[in-house]
Amino acid sequence: MNYILICDDVIDNCILLQLFLEIQGYTVEFVTSGIEAINKIRLKKPDLLLLDVMMPDISGFEVVKVIREDKCLQNLPILLVTAYKELFEPQLTNTQVNGVIYKPVDPDVLFERVNEVL
Repeated sequence: MNYILICDDVIDNCILLQLFLEIQGYTVEFVTSGIEAINKIRLKKPDLLLLDVMMPDISGFEVVKVIREDKCLQNLPILLVTAYKELFEPQLTNTQVNGVIYKPVDPDVLFERVNEVL
């Protein structure tokens, strides 16, 4: 069974994504900050990270950078989750992620992207 870690500073977003994915049979945990995500990933590497872009402590882009610089984690699949399509389009082209899911999250799109990556 695949283990997915969700990182979003809005707990309601985490719970919604967790429910969607657990219904599909995934094991899911969530954290509410980029720092927590990095620490959790180093303790227990997930099969996939769903990562919000806009967070108060460090942005999702900064989290990706830290992960990609770590030899043990650099191949971790990451899907960014964001509501800001236009704002981040230039940054997305330079970010080493496996895809983007836009908010509000459509469950069908979520399942499709997750299945593609896993």
